[in-house]
Amino acid sequence: MTAKETLSIHQPEDILGYIPHLLGYWPEDSLVAITMQGKLLGAALRVDLPAAGSGRALADFAEHVRNYLIADTLADGVVLAVYTERGWDDGRVVRRSLPLLAQLQQTLDHVDLSVRDAWLVGPEYWRNAFCADQECCPAPGLPIDRIRNSQLSAEMVYRGSTIGPSPRSRANPPVLARPGVLDAAVSAAESDFAKRMRLSWRNGSCFDAVLDVWLRVLDHTRTQPDGNAMEAFTPELTGFLRSTLGVPAWRDGLMIMAAAGTGSAKAGAAAFGLCSSDSSEPLPFDANGLGLPTKAHRSADGTLGTRGKRNIFAYADILLGVEPAVPDWGHLDALQRVLSYLCVEGEVGEVAAAALTLQGWVAWCKGSGSYAHACLVRANSARPGYRLAELLDEILGQGSICAWASRPESAWGSYKGSLH
Repeated sequence: MTAKETLSIHQPEDILGYIPHLLGYWPEDSLVAITMQGKLLGAALRVDLPAAGSGRALADFAEHVRNYLIADTLADGVVLAVYTERGWDDGRVVRRSLPLLAQLQQTLDHVDLSVRDAWLVGPEYWRNAFCADQECCPAPGLPIDRIRNSQLSAEMVYRGSTIGPSPRSRANPPVLARPGVLDAAVSAAESDFAKRMRLSWRNGSCFDAVLDVWLRVLDHTRTQPDGNAMEAFTPELTGFLRSTLGVPAWRDGLMIMAAAGTGSAKAGAAAFGLCSSDSSEPLPFDANGLGLPTKAHRSADGTLGTRGKRNIFAYADILLGVEPAVPDWGHLDALQRVLSYLCVEGEVGEVAAAALTLQGWVAWCKGSGSYAHACLVRANSARPGYRLAELLDEILGQGSICAWASRPESAWGSYKGSLH
């Protein structure tokens, strides 16, 4: 789906049906706030519900929400969805939620973000938070299937969107790696490539060739439905990709390339002195022998990529989502999918930590802090003290939201489809 396509909202069920597709999972114990620009939906924010506390605690929570929503400078309103399991059995769900909603209304009114509507969503029922009419909002609420089967939700599924399990789920955890054990042929190929390339990681030509292979993989994956993209991966290709994740310079270059293109990846590596200019050494691998499923498009100016010549951005700006103005969501989403395929459940070591950390970064870029945190926790379990995971976890711990996710025009939801 492109950012130019639109999805029409006809009823509250459509907005509530869209939220799980936007986040990638059904929220639990969460507040989801979506800004409005007239009749258009803007930026979305998901945060954990505050623990029951004093009026001061609710005020602090509301200010925290406000500080993120005002980043959408074109917004003139907001809609709220409170996801909670408490209070449905005894009918107190509305009474329990009203103090929080009242505080949010008061705080957002001060910055001209009026609350247009608010809904309460539980495991089996949902209802309007402000409606007391038993005819349209009977107790305990309307069946949750009205959201799951809404017209907009069906449209998202038709366009290829899927909803995964919540990052909090224990019985059905999110898929961050494949089930089973690592194939022996893949493991052998990885070991072979690692030995051959261990002395070439500073070579500029080798760095370029590694990015070329990854770009061709991402170009292939972005055009394929989930489940089909990796069917064409040979053991040699899978082992090669895994081996490159074990080299921090190549891992970082992959992140930057996926978001902002090969130009920024190469320029950043050169600025940090990670790749020499010596190109006389022969490459330690033959890309044609990997069984690549496709070839990358080469633009008229000779640079690799699918979107032609690009500006060059600093590593730090890309890492925090400041630049470019809009990232390459197609490549970032493809990267996340490939990374979840490369490792197996419960795997430990450098490669697993790298794959999980990069998945966490992409999730954070998409605005999914819960998914990001789940990935980083597993990365630190796979390899305690993994530096990039610790760095990103510090950023998340400060409550930071990726700059791309805070702007409607650059957010993941804009790529998946705009709504009105």
